[in-house]
Amino acid sequence: MQIREFSGEELEDVAGEFFLPMIARTGPGFRGRVAVQEFGEALTLSRSHWGGPMMTLRTDRMAARASTCNRLLFCVYSAGRGRVRQHDRCAEQPAGTGVLCESRSRFERVSSTETWSLTLRFPRQLLPLRTAEITEACARSVATTAPAMQMLSAYLGRLFEAADDLTDQQRMDAGRAAIALLAMALRDVTPSVPGGAGPEKVLLDMMRRHVREHLADPDLRVEELARRHHVSVSHAYTLFERIGTTPGAYLREERLQAAQAMLSDRRHDWLRISDIAAAVGFLDLRTFERAFRRRYVMTPSGWRQERLHAGSAPLPDRETGESVS
Repeated sequence: MQIREFSGEELEDVAGEFFLPMIARTGPGFRGRVAVQEFGEALTLSRSHWGGPMMTLRTDRMAARASTCNRLLFCVYSAGRGRVRQHDRCAEQPAGTGVLCESRSRFERVSSTETWSLTLRFPRQLLPLRTAEITEACARSVATTAPAMQMLSAYLGRLFEAADDLTDQQRMDAGRAAIALLAMALRDVTPSVPGGAGPEKVLLDMMRRHVREHLADPDLRVEELARRHHVSVSHAYTLFERIGTTPGAYLREERLQAAQAMLSDRRHDWLRISDIAAAVGFLDLRTFERAFRRRYVMTPSGWRQERLHAGSAPLPDRETGESVS
């Protein structure tokens, strides 16, 4: 077993060593601890304590270089809560639930509280699901009430404790058993017809595109989005359930992501924070700052200061050493 205690400044190094290369942000005074068990076949099981709010981001550039690191992460919170965003889905993760992420696509993970978690990291080819099924399972919460999830959660906890007493062959067998249970749990949340091209999907795609193209419109709310597409509010909620979120959560995430991009772009350095807030549909500055801090674990001005002015250089890509633009 490997054990590592670390500060917020060391979180990126720990993430790259034990999970995946990512950009990380934490609150002040953050401390963490991770213990890792190895089970062969590049499969590991980690028990982590994250000592406060944090945000980790795997960028598009990092994901594009994942051909030699085509890994999957399945995380189960035993205490605390957070959320995961990938493939235009945002999964809430209260204690007891599990969420899958894949390394070859951009994803973000935010924990708003102190958390304890178990994380299974393994190569994609070990999971006996089709590629489309794996992608569709990402960023979808596996509920703690699901029987398969209850079996998997209990097994992972016991496996971590017993691993030191297993032989190498037993470790490999136990790791494969964990993957088999995970496949069973993921089949409960994977849509039976992923990416179907029926009229409901077409309507959902139109609504998502409308959101992205009208972020600056302060009147764009769930009710207005439904009205403009001639559907009821309840039907709008049903449509967005197909991608594991709600219309309001999708709109808020798109606005915050657009604001984050503007704050990271030197071409917008002359704009005030209130101008950026208004540009993505937030008329009230305090509401914007509160939502941004809850999402990215720092204020908009703090993000801009660190992203644009720290050493007059952008943040490095953890895999290539190049600047992340």
